[in-house]
Order: sequence, then C-alpha cells, then structure tokens
Amino acid sequence: MAQPTRILLALVLGLLLGIVSPGLGPNWVAGATAIAEPIGGMWLNALRMTIVPLVVSLLVTGIAASAEAARAGKLATRALVLFVTLLWISALTAALLTPLFLEMFPLPADSIAALRAALSVSAPVGEVPGFADFLTSIVPANPVAAAAEEAILPLMLFTLVFAFALTRLPTEPRELLVGFFRAVADTMLVVIGWVLWIGPIGVFALAYVVGARAGGEAFGALLHYVLIVSAVGVVVWLASWPVAWIGAGISPVRFTRAIAPSQAVALSTQSSLASLPAMLRAAAKLDIPVAASGVLLPMAVAVFRMTGPAMNLAVAIYIAYWFGTELTPGVLAIGIAAAATTTMGAAGIPGQASFVTSIAPICMAMGVPIEPLALLIAVETLPDLVRTLGNVSMDVAATGTVSHRSGYTEAETEEDRLLEQGA
Repeated sequence: MAQPTRILLALVLGLLLGIVSPGLGPNWVAGATAIAEPIGGMWLNALRMTIVPLVVSLLVTGIAASAEAARAGKLATRALVLFVTLLWISALTAALLTPLFLEMFPLPADSIAALRAALSVSAPVGEVPGFADFLTSIVPANPVAAAAEEAILPLMLFTLVFAFALTRLPTEPRELLVGFFRAVADTMLVVIGWVLWIGPIGVFALAYVVGARAGGEAFGALLHYVLIVSAVGVVVWLASWPVAWIGAGISPVRFTRAIAPSQAVALSTQSSLASLPAMLRAAAKLDIPVAASGVLLPMAVAVFRMTGPAMNLAVAIYIAYWFGTELTPGVLAIGIAAAATTTMGAAGIPGQASFVTSIAPICMAMGVPIEPLALLIAVETLPDLVRTLGNVSMDVAATGTVSHRSGYTEAETEEDRLLEQGA
C-alpha cells in the first residue's frame, strides 16, 4: 500500500474511532486521549525538528543552483527573472483569493468552534511584530539564536545573504560549501522519510483526538479545507493558459492539445520531474526550439514551482481562519514574502514529504500555529495533484514565453527537427 494511502486510511480510521468512542464512556475517552495526544505531539515534533536545517540548506543550494544557471547565459537569466516574478504573483494570488473564498464559502461556526477545541496548540506561537519592530527585528543580531527560537524570517534573511555571498566565492570553496549543504538537505530528507514511514501512527493518534473532541464536524471541516486550498491551486493552474497566450502567442486550444500528455503523466506520478520528458515533447509540438526547451524546462523543474507559494500560503491562511488569527495587511505581506522565498529552495519531492517543511516556515513567520499541519498532511493527496498539474502546465507556458521573448524562431525549430531525423 502506498504511503499516502496508508496515512489517509489512518486519518479516516482515527476520526471514525474518535467519533464513536464517546459511546464507550467519558472515562475511556479521557484515558485514550491522554495516550493519543502525546503520541501525535511526538510525531509532529519529529517532523518539526527537520524544518530549520532543511529550510537553510535548501535555500542555500537553491540560490547556488539559480546563480549557476544564470551564469549559463542571457536565456537562463531571463528565465530566472520570469520565474521569480511569477512566484511572487502566485503568493499574492493566495493572499487575495483565499480570504475571498473563505468569505464566499465559510465553514459553519459550530465546526470552527469544535476544531479550535480539538486542535489544541501545545506550543505558543510568537507574536508577529508591528511594522516598525518588524523592520528592526528582521536583521538577526545572532542567526544561531534566531534558528533556536524559530524566528524564521530573520533566519531566512541571513540565509539568503549567506547564499548570495557564497556565489561570489571562487569555484573550489563554493562547490565545497554547496556540497555540504546539499548533503545536509539530503540527510534531512532521509530523516523525513523515516518520520513519514511511521506517519500512520502519528496521524491516527491526532485524528482520534480530533474525532473525539470535534465529532462528525471534523470530516466536513477537512473536506472544506481541501476544496478551498485546491481551488486556489486551480486558479494558478488555469493561469498558465493566458501566460502561454500573452507571453508566447500560443492559442489556448493549441496549448491544451500539446500539454495533455504531460498532464496525464503528472496525474499518474504526482511528480514534475517524472513529467519532464513529456514536457519536452509538448514544447516540440509548440515549436519551442530544443536549444531553449532543453535549458529552460530542466531549470523550471528544479527551481520553479508555480503553485507552491499560492497553495502553501493558502494553507497558512486557512489555519489562521480556524484559530481566529487576525490577518492584517502586514501579516499577509510577511506571508507573501515567506511563501515566495521558500519555494525557490523547496525540495523536488512528493507533496506529503515536503508538506510540513514547506508550509511551517510560512506559518511561523505569520504567527500561525503549525500543529494542524500534522493532521492536514493526511489529506494532501488531492491538493498535491493540483500542485503537480499546475506546475507542469506553467513550466511549459513559462518556457514558451522566455523562448519567444528571447527571439528563438521557428526556423531553429525546423533545424532541430532535421537534426533529429538525421540522427
């Protein structure tokens, strides 16, 4: 049985057992909850311990890879500029749409109250400072202390400065440091794999507590969450069609026909990397020269995940909605910056493996509890499908835009075809 299926099954069983357990008597429920809650908390802490080292190492290696790609020429530089711009637009989209969707399709007040009681927050979340305090606190006097206190924005700023400074070093020491941080990231991903292997136990324990405290309201709330977050991702996914049309002059019908096979691969694998060969064939159908697509699409798979900022920030906003956290324009601005920045260093692994480590830094920067993430990871299957579909289609659209705007012509595409036939 696939790991996502095991975790989802554990969620459903835990919720069902929690819902029916009050019939066994209050003493039985209290005793079972006293056992299940610490088990779920331990599992969450096991995931949480990987966040700081993984975020730091992935940001460093992501910036280093982007700088290395930019050295390859003007085509790569233009692509990076477009990628970064679109990632910030993606985050801004979530900041605008998620509160709107929640206002249009609100969760019943009884469900919100039940979930607040069920999703107990064991660790207090630091208050988000005012604007003046924010400006003075964003530069960490001690980056080690910032990491220890999980002051994520100051830590990210220091890491970004460190990463950009690293790119100015000579080749040998630069490669040595990048190799070190890549090894740290790979090690943390192994640890995450171990933690997810026992994930059904942790999710079952957390789901039991939520089911016992919130009752049947929990199922409706989780479904509401999945639909809201997926809707934000669908908007970003659909935006690839106008990007291809406006940026590269590719009609929506032609774009749809070209990317259909890569979308099928994305649905079956939930992996942008596995969809790369199909994306390259889609680029050829769209008359994007191999000289461009062969450079841009691998870059896009490595550093450009268009749905990441939108859907990650949507999750953080939804948790804030659950707990009644006030989302001022300043808090949303912090969330936008955190979402757009961390996505550049996100790991190219299936959604469940990167769920907590990608979204927790955004929650921590916004002052939003991260405890619900350990439960929400179990229903990531549908949102992850939307993530992959959106990333694959936008990778092709952005590649076509950069190629078209960089002056690559159909004559070059015809030359590519002749070379392939000769081979």
